[in-house]
Amino acid sequence: MARKSAPRKSEPKVTRRGHGTAGADLPPREAIIAAFMRLLATKRFEEIGLGEIATEANVALADMRGMFNSTLAIVAAHVKDVDRQVLAGGDADMAEEPPRERLFDVLMRRIEIIAPHKAALRSLMRSAACNPVLALALNGIAVRSQQWMLTAAGISSAGPKGMVQAQGLAVLFARVLRTFVDDEDDNARTMAALDRALASGQRWIGLLDDLCRLVPRPGRRRRRMRTEDDAAAA
Repeated sequence: MARKSAPRKSEPKVTRRGHGTAGADLPPREAIIAAFMRLLATKRFEEIGLGEIATEANVALADMRGMFNSTLAIVAAHVKDVDRQVLAGGDADMAEEPPRERLFDVLMRRIEIIAPHKAALRSLMRSAACNPVLALALNGIAVRSQQWMLTAAGISSAGPKGMVQAQGLAVLFARVLRTFVDDEDDNARTMAALDRALASGQRWIGLLDDLCRLVPRPGRRRRRMRTEDDAAAA
């Protein structure tokens, strides 16, 4: 006897309001993110209010509050959505390539996904350049994102070394974005900038590996101390 399927739970009702019409067919969360990115393309980050976003997204403030508590949270949600798209678009043919080539492929995939948001990114970067608190918050978001990009490229992001690599990659990618937001030549300049950045990063990671080898491991240090103690006792 076939088992009856459980009844589906009804989706929470969301009240739409305001005068915004763009993105009306999107789910509320996606509509809010899209509305924010449209506003950011024409206004500075610090000039955009939550009420303005809700109106542009055609979503009630009460419903928006249930999903986001700040404009920075909307930025983080946008970055997370981009991460998911990058992770879902992996190329199995890249598996046998060197780590640098795999990472180049992952980050170029990311650049292609964010291409429609050049104006918004340019605006956000300008605001961050004048606001150290915003820059620090965006750096935290970027580091978490780059941990996933490293993982997508088959490069470990675990432990202290992984965190250092993610931080370094976040800085390198931010520099590449400065070229990207003004690149009108089919991303040719962006690709060259990314290639140079990864080459620089590869040399830096090599230096980091050399430094790690110079630092004695705790186990080795304890064994050396025991050997010295035994020699002294003898």
